[in-house]
Amino acid sequence: MTNNFKILIVEDEMIIAADISMILSNLGYEITGITPRGEDALKSIEATKPDLVLMDVALKGALDGVDTARMINSVHKIPVIFLTSNADDTTFNRAKEAKPFAFISKPFRQNDLQRAIELLIERISEKLSSQESTEGNNTTKEAYLLRDRIFIRYKEKMLGIFLHEIQYLEADRSYSKLITDQAEYLLTMPLGAFEEKLQSPEFLRIHRSYIININKIKSTSDNFSHVQLGKSTLPVSKPFQDSLANKLRVI
Repeated sequence: MTNNFKILIVEDEMIIAADISMILSNLGYEITGITPRGEDALKSIEATKPDLVLMDVALKGALDGVDTARMINSVHKIPVIFLTSNADDTTFNRAKEAKPFAFISKPFRQNDLQRAIELLIERISEKLSSQESTEGNNTTKEAYLLRDRIFIRYKEKMLGIFLHEIQYLEADRSYSKLITDQAEYLLTMPLGAFEEKLQSPEFLRIHRSYIININKIKSTSDNFSHVQLGKSTLPVSKPFQDSLANKLRVI
């Protein structure tokens, strides 16, 4: 679930917003935008579909943070974490009405923010697991693996795709994209579940959001920070660079 977790920052003090963005980017989260106004936040949500909104309570414009969070909760069902320098009882009680996931006082500690997000991700993952169990283990219905191919549900039939045709898989929130030499498919299963099924030595995780077919690599950067497969250039996270280097025969 942590793969490709997207966060929108709604904060009217741009120095603070930039600091939050840097912290979260260093932790591996994707920042979909920074905006100082509630009205703009609603437009950004429509365009980028974040997994979480970090919201300052006091915002400039017609909508403050609480009003904006109410609308987000009503229309999009996206969790909100409030950040505020005004932590008095009146503000807190009004903020509670918007049903935020957490309420963090500014100035905040990085650990407080990090742990709040990790707890949210864990809760979302537990909810997804529960739904999959209730629905009869949706992941096993969505993809079946044989020795040389995988079958995916596509247009009301099970479509067979040879493993050697797969270039890479990409996390897309709670879904996965399967990219082959000819086409792209969207699967209703998270990348982690796909990885558990794809027990094949030619496939390697290179990032929280990517699993690649090493036989499809056309080139890599000197420090193995990026790989090219077909027309796509993908990032390789530092924890996976040694594994990639060990898989390649470098002369």
